[in-house]
Amino acid sequence: MARTPKGGYTRDATMATGTPKFVVDTMLGKLARWLRALGCDTLYLGAVEDHHLLHLARAEARILLTRDARLAREAGSLALLVTAERLESQISEVIEGLDLSPVEHELLSRCLECNDLLEDRAKEAVRGLVPEHIFSTQERFVGCPRCAKIYWQGSHADRILARLAPLLRRQRRAPSPPPEAREPKGLPLLPEGEG
Repeated sequence: MARTPKGGYTRDATMATGTPKFVVDTMLGKLARWLRALGCDTLYLGAVEDHHLLHLARAEARILLTRDARLAREAGSLALLVTAERLESQISEVIEGLDLSPVEHELLSRCLECNDLLEDRAKEAVRGLVPEHIFSTQERFVGCPRCAKIYWQGSHADRILARLAPLLRRQRRAPSPPPEAREPKGLPLLPEGEG
């Protein structure tokens, strides 16, 4: 069980169920949304006490993603310390640091707001819930069972996928370097704040 250089996470610690699940501290709210876009079960609770995050990580076998070195040390094998400051670098750091291989059919499968898995919605069921021009030009809609937000494959989804594409290509291209050699690298994607 190899340790990452920036946190105590060990792959065996939480992989018994397959795809890792995350709980993210208050400093990584944007990262939480982007992990959800990758299809990862990612809890983001905003400003909560550290002990609550630790409890969730332990009780639900979640990896705690944090920028707080003390919290990462306290969580031990259930944490990954995220050191990158730019969003794209944070995404890369998590993908590479945890050796994630996001699956294409899971991209955009979760609500970006509340993390629930999205469900297909009949076109007629969303009439009046989406702008008329969207209703007339789109055939497939999905919705969140918790917050009722409706999603469709429009330009916003295309921009999300375009922003993730270089990160995913890079992960598929080469095997991960040994943990000692990893350093976050910024990628020239969308300007900060566009996510």
